[in-house]
Amino acid sequence: MTGLDGPGLDRPGLDWPGLMRAGLGGLRLRPAEFWDLTPLELQLLLGPAVQAPSLTRSGLQALMQRFPDQPDLPPQQSEHSE
Repeated sequence: MTGLDGPGLDRPGLDWPGLMRAGLGGLRLRPAEFWDLTPLELQLLLGPAVQAPSLTRSGLQALMQRFPDQPDLPPQQSEHSE
């Protein structure tokens, strides 16, 4: 292999540059250890992929009701009321 831009690395599917960064950099695997792993073994080493669900329109509306930009405040009384 000559680098990260070699044949097959630009096709959709596995993110080889990202997997290599995770395996070699994050997990500190030696290259031979990385390439000896199956994708499933690498996934197990990296841990579960936890991703928060996207905010939906109804979720945004609920947040806007709970935390309005201009909360309803009681009217201010002036110090010099007549």
